Amino acid sequence: MSLIIDSFNQRSEEWYLARAGNPGSSSISKIITNSGEISKQRIDYLYQLAGESITGYCEESFQSQAMLDGIERENTSRSLFTMIYGVEVRQVGIVYKDEWKLYHCSPDGLVGENAILELKNPMLKTHVKYLFDGKLPSDYFGQCQMSLYVTERELCYFMSSYAGLPPLILEIKRDEPFISKLAKALDDFAAELILMVRKLEALK
Repeated sequence: MSLIIDSFNQRSEEWYLARAGNPGSSSISKIITNSGEISKQRIDYLYQLAGESITGYCEESFQSQAMLDGIERENTSRSLFTMIYGVEVRQVGIVYKDEWKLYHCSPDGLVGENAILELKNPMLKTHVKYLFDGKLPSDYFGQCQMSLYVTERELCYFMSSYAGLPPLILEIKRDEPFISKLAKALDDFAAELILMVRKLEALK
């Protein structure tokens, strides 16, 4: 059963600490590709998380001004989704697959008992592209599927929005064949990470 933590907010000090050394859905492409193959970034991600496990420091990747602006617009997007669907969106800090806390996701909201919300607030040109494509951007396939797997839910609402333009809202269902490969890749990664952390501790 998934373990939902809502005692702290996302991007708080506690949130960064909870994520340190723990593989998350936003980085799943570093473990497994959309085609189900092992990612070439896997070993570097192992090194990164092993180091974070020892130091307790979650080293964030570069965030451009556009990315920071997108974070600022998140609450507005969530309110828009709530208005469109007439549902309550529960905000949580982090969700682990189970009490072992081997990997996690941080959805932008939980919707009802069986859905999650993933919000994107991209640059104008990117949102326009999403609108014309009308499908889930490949960059977010793995993230949505891992979040569904970790939360044990069936549906992911993917929403891209930009002020002055209509939002793109897609209903993404579980891809069970991919999730089967994902589950094995995550378990293998978590087991190897534990061993690597132990070896790193022995060097101290």
